[in-house]
Amino acid sequence: MRTRSVQWIGTVVLTSVVLVGAIGCGKQSSNGGAEREVRVAAAADLKFALDEVSAEFMAKNPGIKVSVTYGSSGTLFAQLTNEAPFDLFLSADIDYPRKLIEQGRAVKDSEFLYAVGHLVVWVPNNSKLDLEKLGIRAATDSSVRKVAVANPRTAPYGRAAEAALKQLGVYEAVRDRLVFGENIAQTAQFVESGAADVGLIALSLALSPAMRDKGRYWSVPLDAYPRLEQGGVILNNPKDAEAVQTFRTFLTSADGRVILKRYGFTLPGE
Repeated sequence: MRTRSVQWIGTVVLTSVVLVGAIGCGKQSSNGGAEREVRVAAAADLKFALDEVSAEFMAKNPGIKVSVTYGSSGTLFAQLTNEAPFDLFLSADIDYPRKLIEQGRAVKDSEFLYAVGHLVVWVPNNSKLDLEKLGIRAATDSSVRKVAVANPRTAPYGRAAEAALKQLGVYEAVRDRLVFGENIAQTAQFVESGAADVGLIALSLALSPAMRDKGRYWSVPLDAYPRLEQGGVILNNPKDAEAVQTFRTFLTSADGRVILKRYGFTLPGE
């Protein structure tokens, strides 16, 4: 069971393309009969939620395939500034999509918010730490050797974790214990696999099938870190502009919002 539970994140860590359906070499939808495709670059905290959204979308739109690459928002942003071949960018930080528009690499006025993310402290079920009582101070316990956070240089959840540790007065006590994941999914892997004793991870991953029955979490107060406004943007010259717009609309529709909410995201307007 352990090997299987770690594999879901390994795909993200390698930043390989995670497919919901097979990758083909489809052409423009105007080319009658050719397969239609939406290529998405997405923040790692979306792994399970977006997999579900994509599967439901394709069930309702059988002529359109969705392929997703997951990674840290900062790493994906760097790839997109170098014209990586994607149609839609879903970031864990709205600032990255805005920068792409400023750089002229994304469609003007296509920016949109799709969710607000939440940070939690997570420990495995076999941990003796009393999270309910200690909260974030569990990370300072003498039994804790390593505390996993995402890299704050490239991952919005890493910046949020660093801010929360400082705001709640425990950063100096734990700074020498910090281990950094390339993205929030790798961070979750560290603590789920036992490589770290405590992790500051996305609520969406704590509620995922891979982790929800394997640990306990404590929600970090929202005022302890900058609001994780997650946003997207349509990139220049999409492979199939109509298909991209259709998928974007589905993600922000009632159907998409139900799935996002199931993974603990707060939705725009709530």
